[in-house]
Amino acid sequence: MPVVRQRLTMSEESRPALSRYAKLRFDEVRRRWVILVPERVLVPDDIAVEVLQLCDGDRTVMQVIGILAEKYTADRAEIAGDVLSMLRALAEKGLLVEGRES
Repeated sequence: MPVVRQRLTMSEESRPALSRYAKLRFDEVRRRWVILVPERVLVPDDIAVEVLQLCDGDRTVMQVIGILAEKYTADRAEIAGDVLSMLRALAEKGLLVEGRES
């Protein structure tokens, strides 16, 4: 099923996915992950790439946070604050949309 695209108001229940205008790709020339958007190339840091790779339109933000907290054996609340902040900023720029409703 395709991801349903609509503007995103970010919460832990959101199911974020990159908008159809934003593509996460590995750039062989830069040897880095980049986000390709019309007329721009954004270079996210390694943690942002990991978060974005988990944002598939199926997982909730809460699930993404849980995966990262377990992987890094880190405080869930701290990760939640950082992840929500980053995802909200990307959503405000129109780079993230709401994925599927369960």
